Amino acid sequence: MSFRSVLILSTVLAAWSAAASAETIIGVTPGPHAQILEAVKPIAAKNGLDIQLVEFSDYVVPNAALDAGDIQANSFQNQPYLDNQKADRGYKIEAVGLTVNFPIGVYSKKHKNWADIPDGGKVSIPNDPTNGGRVLLLLRDKGVIKLKDGVGFKPTVLDITDNPRKLKFIEVDAAQAPRALDDVDAAAINTNYATQAGLDPVKDPILREDPKGPYVNLIAVRAADKDKPWVKILVDSYHTPEVKEFVLTKFKGAVLPSW
Repeated sequence: MSFRSVLILSTVLAAWSAAASAETIIGVTPGPHAQILEAVKPIAAKNGLDIQLVEFSDYVVPNAALDAGDIQANSFQNQPYLDNQKADRGYKIEAVGLTVNFPIGVYSKKHKNWADIPDGGKVSIPNDPTNGGRVLLLLRDKGVIKLKDGVGFKPTVLDITDNPRKLKFIEVDAAQAPRALDDVDAAAINTNYATQAGLDPVKDPILREDPKGPYVNLIAVRAADKDKPWVKILVDSYHTPEVKEFVLTKFKGAVLPSW
């Protein structure tokens, strides 16, 4: 982890250490993941699980914190991202339940339609392999680019074999993607960061991912904890009709229940 990430982690965890039970600290990213877990909290409490949430501002620290034992679960990522983190960093973390799907969107302040993006236009994509690859697959499926065969879920810009409009892909941190909108023709933005920036993930994208596919989000815990009773309470509390109704009502199609 970078020094900045360590500093953020230590500061956030210090704020919770006096009040939070070691068995119930869950790491989330701000926005929908945090909001949904707030709806889960009273249901879990009725079943004896006191959930405390810790918000992380990026996608890197929550798995590092979980693997280190500083938190007991997290809810922010999909399986391809988790698989990539485990392969790169050796984390012993496992998925224990599916949560929701956030179809990723491409947004623009300069153009109302994708067809208006000029040849040579700048398009920002997330700089992590999973989300950046996700956007490239979206653009391939829309006929914008072609990719090498067999790239799986993590293609990079180096895997582009045909780019007839000569688009320039700018890789940025996912959390900074909304800020890139002023400087590019279009920006691919994850739903949680789009909603934080005041964008409507249903109405505003000029391109939007098919909600089906491998990018359903999940609850993750350390492999050693996956069979503990509190994990079952957590997942069962999430997988309730009340939480599903909350998601559908609150996010109006921007976030989709996937259990």
